[in-house]
Amino acid sequence: MKTTHVPLLRRRREGVTDYRARRRAITSHRALLVVRVSNKNVSSQFVMPKVSGDTVVASAHSRELLKLGWRGSLKSTPSCYLLGLLAGKKALANGVDEAVLYNGLAPFVKGGRVGALVKGVLDAGVSVPVSEEAFPPQDRLSGKTIADYASKLSAESKDAYQRGFSRMLKAGFKPEDYPAQFDKVKAAIAGGKK
Repeated sequence: MKTTHVPLLRRRREGVTDYRARRRAITSHRALLVVRVSNKNVSSQFVMPKVSGDTVVASAHSRELLKLGWRGSLKSTPSCYLLGLLAGKKALANGVDEAVLYNGLAPFVKGGRVGALVKGVLDAGVSVPVSEEAFPPQDRLSGKTIADYASKLSAESKDAYQRGFSRMLKAGFKPEDYPAQFDKVKAAIAGGKK
């Protein structure tokens, strides 16, 4: 008896699309919260899947935080939370009040940056089905752990401190100021400042 080999679809072979996960997300009939983390930035989109093609309802990019006064890393856990808060506010303004996280083939890491972004979306008022255990602790969300580590490193080795935080220090931002910076930008987002 001869068996036939069914070839994988091109996007699956390339490692771009998980069709089972996409089918589950699409059949939920809710908007998809798509999160992408790159080497320098983070982006999020609220997408309505349709047969004719997906439609982006609202989107936010971590570079938008710079306009609100953010001076820290654009891909850190605190910036991901703030981006989620901003994205959630934009989604609510465009009529999206519930969504399903669609992370593609990227794994969801408990307590990671994607979890921080989802926490921000939830705090903005958009309903996303996720367990509270998936979120980072509040100290990581506010940047307190980064500030504590920077203080400790500065006391132990100025050279290691300079190497570890060179980009921020070059831009005139001290990593010890993360919690205050976080609160300032969070207030700007909550206040609706553009």
